[in-house]
Amino acid sequence: MEKSIHIAVVPGVGYSHLFPILQFSKLLVHHHPYIHITCFIPSHGSLSSDSKTILQNLPSNINSIFLPPVDSKDLPQGVPLEIQLQLTLTHSLPSIHQALKSLTLRTPFVALIVDSFAIAALDLAKDFNMLSYVYFPSAATTLSTYFYMFKHDKETSGEYRDLPDQPIQIPGCVPIHGRDLVDQAQNRSSESYKYLLQRIKRFRLVDGILINSFLEIEKGSIEALAEEGSGNPLVYAVGPIIQKGTEASKDDANSLECLSWLDKQKPSSVLYVSFGSGGTLSQEQIDELALGLELSNHKFLWVARAPSSLANAAYLSASDVDPLQFLPSGFLERTKEQGMVVPSWAPQIQILSHSSVGGFLTHCGWNSTLETMAHGVPLITWPLFAEQRTNAVLLSEGLKVGLRPRFHENGIVERVEIAELIKSLMEGEVGGKLRNNMKELKEAANSAHKEDGSSTKTLSQLALKWRNLSGIV
Repeated sequence: MEKSIHIAVVPGVGYSHLFPILQFSKLLVHHHPYIHITCFIPSHGSLSSDSKTILQNLPSNINSIFLPPVDSKDLPQGVPLEIQLQLTLTHSLPSIHQALKSLTLRTPFVALIVDSFAIAALDLAKDFNMLSYVYFPSAATTLSTYFYMFKHDKETSGEYRDLPDQPIQIPGCVPIHGRDLVDQAQNRSSESYKYLLQRIKRFRLVDGILINSFLEIEKGSIEALAEEGSGNPLVYAVGPIIQKGTEASKDDANSLECLSWLDKQKPSSVLYVSFGSGGTLSQEQIDELALGLELSNHKFLWVARAPSSLANAAYLSASDVDPLQFLPSGFLERTKEQGMVVPSWAPQIQILSHSSVGGFLTHCGWNSTLETMAHGVPLITWPLFAEQRTNAVLLSEGLKVGLRPRFHENGIVERVEIAELIKSLMEGEVGGKLRNNMKELKEAANSAHKEDGSSTKTLSQLALKWRNLSGIV
């Protein structure tokens, strides 16, 4: 019987951080079944139903250890989401340490892989003599912007958003304006920005960073990150790591109804509208989006949420309020032949793979971005928070597979602008070019994990390193 290699994994808090690192873990053990993974799962209250579903479908060589939930009362109130996520993990460290100490008495771990929002757990690698890795669930371009900010912080004056219109030139990346950098960088005197710099400092000290991207879409940034003399750790592009098939779908009435509705539509005729697992819009923006969809005269399938003044309000806690009551008066009746509105959740993979879907209005979360690449659906890029504006630049200006709305000074995209964008994407010459570009990305995305694909080779290099360290020939 072949000797096993044991790896410890610590996800971040929340489905959009738990999901990618578990998908990576599944991919790793699929290609290298002698690897066994123990996943230590922190949580902020109870796990979401999506999280529970994916955990129930893990292979036998991935074990889960649920850490005691951190009570929100033990965390500072009113702090930004990214700080909440990191503090939740910090409160979980004693539990992880205790579990590791018990397990290592009989099973030494070769490496520790932590989510990019779980870096506090990296100290455990030294305690238990493990190699340390960060799993970075976002784009290589985003990681490049992080290292740029860390390197140039002291010589930068003022705010990035106030820099002259000349975009920032980051090695290997599409030029990016300061206002399109990650949210935490938009106020350099804030605690969020200080936390970000602390995270990046830790990134530079690990044995490697695993990026959920692939060489064919971010060749320039991946190669620049790995350039000799950069001072960066080893970078492994192991993506696209995405949900596949019907996994984690909810067999409920809404899911079945929206898929049945799609079955009745013409090929490539429907615009899918969703802002991910945590994105929310203001009441004013919901009104403008609804009326813009109506004005476009194109078919649409919209996953709607209740309004909030916070763009990431649904990230850690879902609302029980029916979002349909916040739609403009008479909207549902007027558009009953044109579109469908689904409250809160829909089976995104099945929707993106459906032949009737011809476009995706997305918040540009990296999970959704990779999923739409795998299915070849062109985009309207509508970023809300975190690194989503950086992703929007990569998609619209770098890869040229999306159209980006024009936000007014009050932060609102107006109905006429929305309608024009939809028409351009769904019926115009510009939309045709975006569709062709996305088809090329689809081929590249589906090739990366084939036997001779770029990401498969990268995973093999990593596994070989761990085998050699373990003394397995």
